[in-house]
Amino acid sequence: MSKEKRENKNFLYDYPRKINFKYFLKFIFVKIENLFYRICFILAARKSLDKKYRVSVCTIFKDEAPYLKEWIEYHKIIGVDHFYLYNNNSSDDFMKIITPYIKKGVVTLIDWPMQQGQIKAYKDCIRKYRHESNWIGFIDVDEFIVPIKENDVYSFLKKFKNRPAVKLYWQLFGTSGRVDRVRTGLVTEDFTICWRKYDEVGKCFYNTAYDFNFNSPKSKGMHHFFWASWKGIDLPPVNCFDSICQRGFERAKSVDFPIQLNHYFTKSFNEYIEKTTRGDVFFKVNPHNINYFYRHELLCTKKDYSVYKYLIKLKLAMKEK
Repeated sequence: MSKEKRENKNFLYDYPRKINFKYFLKFIFVKIENLFYRICFILAARKSLDKKYRVSVCTIFKDEAPYLKEWIEYHKIIGVDHFYLYNNNSSDDFMKIITPYIKKGVVTLIDWPMQQGQIKAYKDCIRKYRHESNWIGFIDVDEFIVPIKENDVYSFLKKFKNRPAVKLYWQLFGTSGRVDRVRTGLVTEDFTICWRKYDEVGKCFYNTAYDFNFNSPKSKGMHHFFWASWKGIDLPPVNCFDSICQRGFERAKSVDFPIQLNHYFTKSFNEYIEKTTRGDVFFKVNPHNINYFYRHELLCTKKDYSVYKYLIKLKLAMKEK
């Protein structure tokens, strides 16, 4: 398979695909399958219950102390009510950062020493906490949810109350030409250069009114494709345009996306190198080497300031003790 990246009007494909007869057969099969899923959505229409939180996020982290405060404060601003944080063998001073949030009841901290334990941590969160929150998003500390048409994430999610999960697409940011930087600066302010189009990869919010099949093969990739269930039927996520998502077939109904997921996967070059050498919560052998870096960095040719509308609120929040 060629390593050349393919694209369409809205997306760059992080994983190149071969367009051939087999691909078109799969396309037709997916169209038929999606019709079945639409019928299931109608029959399975869920009534949202009043839970403790409207919107929560779950993440697993390792040695992310310099970034946690900005990430938490930012997501509080855009309407996240609670954070389920899984500590994966961190050796830095993360407790100094998150203890005030634990005391305020904003953060639930879970010690999770399991190697490559990301998916199991997410499943643990669903088992223990789905009764607490109407929506649970599964994102990383280098990912920031950016509502564009609305100003808070719940205003966006409530439109999907009868969908099992909603996928947000990555707006993938590189170094913005920074070899290094003053680490006290805001990630959301320092990095503004991204891919010219969205990555078809993203992360999902789970509608906890639906069930979840812990034993389904579909759950193995739940950090990118979240399949909930209804009456034993696995149901795929929809995207921000309410189009059903199945890997390899992403449809955007407009060039104007109502929400995006800013993925600061490199930050500065030196931060990228440091991160790739300290172990990973998902990969046993981290594939994010220097070739991976340049393959993505060379696509960063567009400026995106969508997150800047929250910067004043974020800067004031960061100053508060």
